[in-house]
Amino acid sequence: MQEEVEQRTVTLAISASKLTARVLRDAINKYLSYRRYRKSAKKNAEKPPSDIKPCGKQTVEELIGQNQGVKTIPIAKSEVRSFERVARKYGVDFAIRRDDSGEKPRFLVFFKGRDEDAITAAFKEYAAKAVKRNKGRKSVLDDLHQKVEQAKDDPNKARRKELER
Repeated sequence: MQEEVEQRTVTLAISASKLTARVLRDAINKYLSYRRYRKSAKKNAEKPPSDIKPCGKQTVEELIGQNQGVKTIPIAKSEVRSFERVARKYGVDFAIRRDDSGEKPRFLVFFKGRDEDAITAAFKEYAAKAVKRNKGRKSVLDDLHQKVEQAKDDPNKARRKELER
């Protein structure tokens, strides 16, 4: 009987400065989610790997492993996240990899050759959003230079200095 109890015992280690009910609840929830993950991983391990086809964002190796030809497009670092949103919307299988071979690092978007039309449409929509986003913005430096020029050309500048004293 004692051996059965020992086999069913679970050790849960919690590191906290003050053990509260909230910390204990969070620890138990993490343990239960871990058990659910292990159970689902066990079920998925029984399925043959050919049934699972990755879609959307994936690694370059997964993309190349699908044997459908791969094409690339360079993209700037600041544009990666907004491009991902648009690509997900169009259901494109893609992978993003950083290329450090040049002076400046750049990012390459890999996509399947058969998705060329979808990626073209996604890039058009993305470009339209980027132009719309940057259309109303003025450069802060340009604005500063304009204010400096206005201040130089102001005829009442000397009078304002006298009034301030």
